Amino acid sequence: MNCGDEVVAAPAGPPQPLEWKFSQVFGERTAGEEVQEVDIISAIEFDKSGDHLATGDRGGRVVLFERTDTKDHRGSRRDMERMDYSIGRHPEFRYKTEFQSHEPEFDYLKSLEIEEKINKIKWCQTANGALFLLSTNDKTIKFWKVQEKKVKKVSDMNVDPTAMGNGSIASSSNSSSSRSYLANGVSPDGPYNYLSNDLSFPPGGIPSLRLPLVVTSHETSLVARCRRVYAHAHDYHINSISNNSDGETFISADDLRINLWNLEISNQSFNIVDVKPANMEDLTEVITSAEFHPTHCNTLAYSSSKGSIRLVDLRQSALCDSHAKLFEEQEAPGSRSFFTEIIASISDIKFGKDGRYILSRDYMTLKLWDINMDSGPVATFQVHEYLRPKLCDLYENDSIFDKFECCLSGDGLRVSTGSYSNLFRVFGCVPGSTEATTLEASKNPMRRQVPTPSRPSRSLGNSITRVVRRGAESSGVDANGNSFDFTTKLLHLAWHPTENSIACAAANSLYMYYA
Repeated sequence: MNCGDEVVAAPAGPPQPLEWKFSQVFGERTAGEEVQEVDIISAIEFDKSGDHLATGDRGGRVVLFERTDTKDHRGSRRDMERMDYSIGRHPEFRYKTEFQSHEPEFDYLKSLEIEEKINKIKWCQTANGALFLLSTNDKTIKFWKVQEKKVKKVSDMNVDPTAMGNGSIASSSNSSSSRSYLANGVSPDGPYNYLSNDLSFPPGGIPSLRLPLVVTSHETSLVARCRRVYAHAHDYHINSISNNSDGETFISADDLRINLWNLEISNQSFNIVDVKPANMEDLTEVITSAEFHPTHCNTLAYSSSKGSIRLVDLRQSALCDSHAKLFEEQEAPGSRSFFTEIIASISDIKFGKDGRYILSRDYMTLKLWDINMDSGPVATFQVHEYLRPKLCDLYENDSIFDKFECCLSGDGLRVSTGSYSNLFRVFGCVPGSTEATTLEASKNPMRRQVPTPSRPSRSLGNSITRVVRRGAESSGVDANGNSFDFTTKLLHLAWHPTENSIACAAANSLYMYYA
């Protein structure tokens, strides 16, 4: 204990495995209910505060949710945290609003249908109480502003109905009874000088003119408005968008190029990475995912279909074809097969909160990389090793090309990703941790528990321990004897930025869990 009475924590072992509990579900299916293709969720994203959650679906809709359990307790919550008092409430969200982000289009030059499916959603910085976000389909990125606006209503007319009789002012009915009027109160007997300095009205008023009185009510409605459209910059399907920490720019990536945009300029972008060869027959790999560093505005990473991750420094040159660092794992001798390259393709990468680590997901594994060590991943987690004997079947039904996302906890202690049968895995990534939890996207997430033996770790000298952890080593059945269903897959999930809370998508249902 030092002079400030601050307790210095002794080196402790890895944290205990979390016990996950069901929190909420939105869009739950009833037994036997058929899922509409357009309702299947295709993107999930928390904002930086964790108070808002956005989902996109294959029908081009974006649905926003807002957190409700902290709204009325912010002051007391800070006090409780200062007192190291644990709050018993679990995260609760409610539906906020939804809007149609993209519509199906047709590219007449290429005779190509452009589907409305939302590929990615990214939150931007809030301003003046308004929410801003980017959404993209295969070709077009849109910048949305969602704001509460006060509802204007017609509260009254400009003439007091109690003082009216037969369409004219009662007090002057005797003086105007002999005079006839046309539309808008114009008298056929002669025009009145309405433009004179002392504005005069015909005797008896203007009985046919009724002006509504519009007032702003206390009611509010959420209005989503498309501020900008960033189009015609990608020849291939957009797989990633990522905001820069400078709050002004973002990148969009397709199979062969990465473009840099300014949020304020929609008709111009800069091509910063181009892997397209002069002859397309020489093409050996494509870009699969790209993300900006969370704090360094000049650094971004992108992954490839060959299983490598390249770190790019925008200060080096305008066209960043040469990478600053390359992260890839050397292939074990004698392990090559027909499926090696296919399952090595990285489907998603995510930076840790501080930018020190990069998490990548390929078909079979999660890998954690230290950006200061490019000799190989510091940890590898087997997600569904039981599928290895079934790769031929998965290739036949195209499941081997499924693109699973991954996420890290805000404290960097755990990682998570999805699998088949609506299962998702949570691994502890602290050296020495054996946490490898299997959960099901249902109201009883702990139902499918599988023993998870771990392979002993091997030390890398004085550097961080490289851990290779085994997942479920079963032959296609879970602990309850249920066969795994390869048609139901959990591709999309997101970890709350500050708490142990996960949102994941199972078809058209959004499940939320906390620990």
